[in-house]
Amino acid sequence: MITSVLPTYNRAPLTFVKGEGAWLIEADGRRFLDLGAGIAVNALGHAHPALTQALTDQAGALWHTSNLYHIPQQQALADKLVQATFADTVFFTNSGTEACELAVKMARKYWYDKGQPDKVDIITFSGSFHGRSSAGIAAAGSEKMTKGFGPLLPGFVHLPFADHDALEPAITDTTAAILMEPVQGEGGIIPVPDQCLKGLRDLCDQKGILLILDEVQCGVGRTGKLFAHEWAGIAPEIMMVAKGIGGGFPLGCVLATEDAASGMTAGTHGSTYGGNPLGCAVGCAVLDIVSDVDFLADVNRKAGLLRQKLEGLVASHPDVFETVRGAGLMLGIKCKVACGDVVSGGYAQQVITVPAADNTVRLLPPLNITDDEIATAVDRLDATATALGA
Repeated sequence: MITSVLPTYNRAPLTFVKGEGAWLIEADGRRFLDLGAGIAVNALGHAHPALTQALTDQAGALWHTSNLYHIPQQQALADKLVQATFADTVFFTNSGTEACELAVKMARKYWYDKGQPDKVDIITFSGSFHGRSSAGIAAAGSEKMTKGFGPLLPGFVHLPFADHDALEPAITDTTAAILMEPVQGEGGIIPVPDQCLKGLRDLCDQKGILLILDEVQCGVGRTGKLFAHEWAGIAPEIMMVAKGIGGGFPLGCVLATEDAASGMTAGTHGSTYGGNPLGCAVGCAVLDIVSDVDFLADVNRKAGLLRQKLEGLVASHPDVFETVRGAGLMLGIKCKVACGDVVSGGYAQQVITVPAADNTVRLLPPLNITDDEIATAVDRLDATATALGA
């Protein structure tokens, strides 16, 4: 008999009823150190006072009007994002997969309006994840994502990740854009080296095509810059953002240059809830904190501390762990045992991690996790590994 909640998740036997900073409290009172942050969503942890205040104040004033009217909170957040990034304009969504849908539409409409309607193909890479909508799964292309959901949306060209020799020959007269995550998240926390991002930018310029970056998971301070591509000193024409931008409130957006967005005129796209007053009020509060130079410097400091401790953890448990990789506070431990065993084993030690592909455990803690909490986290991971290696 099917459950009242559609059973598309293999849920852990945990029910959290409260959150405080980097901690989650189970219904039975146990306190879990949260290194998952709702899969990189709770960028400032749970119940952050500034976010709670922003949401409460807005909830007492106005929840929803629709995009038929001007929304002051949406305008304020768009202005902040434009000021802080490469972008000239922003469209707000409710999620990362909705951002993917618009990014694909925007790239194709751009070429249609340029008089080149055949330029529709978007090059993507193995191991990628761009959401679970029709465009998102077609973009990723993996059997795990697409099996049983055909016919798939056409117009995506899938290349092996890190196969430099395959990239340039794949660009043809029908290529509209290249779509890439600067750090693959679901794929196993695999960063694209800065020199490769620079080469990708140069190739797009040389071929006259658009570069779309998916920073849904790696953006909003996660890597120690506001957005991960900044480390390489490049910028895309179109960028997908979500997760951390709302700090836990459902919020996403597409950032774009004026030229790339030129085809998206009135009536070409819309969203009933996207950019609503509640979400954008919280988003403004998140961005005010995360975009601060001193805050990002502290993220980098804590990232170095966590990575150093994780390297020691891996060295202490060579039968359980293989290596540490990632960027900033977006780190992965590639395992020698099943990564799911590490995640589930962590529950007994009251530490939350997230599995990923390539047998990798993801560590995506709140960006404001403390040094003491980092030490506690690694101690609990050490106990988890000891139990698994016994």
